[in-house]
Amino acid sequence: MKTNELEAGDGPVWITGGSSGIGRELAIRLAASGWTVAVTARSEDSLRELETQAQELRGEIRAFPGDVTHTDEMQQVCKSIEATLGTPALLIANAGVFLPQDGLNAEANAFRKSFDVNLMGVVNVLLPVIEQMKGKGSGHIAIVSSVAGYSGLPTSAAYGATKAGLINLAESLKFDLDLAGIHIQIICPGFVDTPATKDNPFPMPHLVSVETAANEILKGLRHPDKFEITFPKGFVRQLKVLRMLPYGLYFRIVAKATGWTSRKAG
Repeated sequence: MKTNELEAGDGPVWITGGSSGIGRELAIRLAASGWTVAVTARSEDSLRELETQAQELRGEIRAFPGDVTHTDEMQQVCKSIEATLGTPALLIANAGVFLPQDGLNAEANAFRKSFDVNLMGVVNVLLPVIEQMKGKGSGHIAIVSSVAGYSGLPTSAAYGATKAGLINLAESLKFDLDLAGIHIQIICPGFVDTPATKDNPFPMPHLVSVETAANEILKGLRHPDKFEITFPKGFVRQLKVLRMLPYGLYFRIVAKATGWTSRKAG
């Protein structure tokens, strides 16, 4: 088996946020490895296009359109996946938005949307999947968070808060899910070259491609007992050291590295 392949499991994989970026790339890679992949996103046209693109692959991609912010809708989508394809062997909760916020001119609606999509959007798919997996006595869940959840970063007051919440969510659930034979992992990428990151008003060190991100995630998923999947390794180590520093030093280093020392209040 190649290092960037993940052996197909006893059941489908369900990927949210599967119409673009990391989710789309993972769906194609997993279908190429023989998986049956259920993909969910709001854009049905994009999902149908993805279905067509996968027709020549070893596995298949099946579209299950929906909005992760709607609790009842996600429960129904989960039931439809189970009825059509079987209980998911793997859930990749990937749907998310990045809405940069200037702390001096922030918008409540941007925070609300960020929390609804990034945090409640995960809860809305997580709970019905756990219900199915615990009946089976096995399963694998991966939640896509971010290194932005480690500590505060400029423009990330909304986004970073949701990603920190996801890390804590996964840590807390692990105790109970271990008892039911369900593996849970948290995925914390650094900067990935997607449409969402193009609005960042500061340099993005160690920026990686979507293809590289998918490779790293798939390698990490092959080791479900390892709780955290992170990349790129050098950048992640730097951030983990930074968050152990006294706040005074942390804020000075991050402000200088991101160019915030030269900015003026707007």
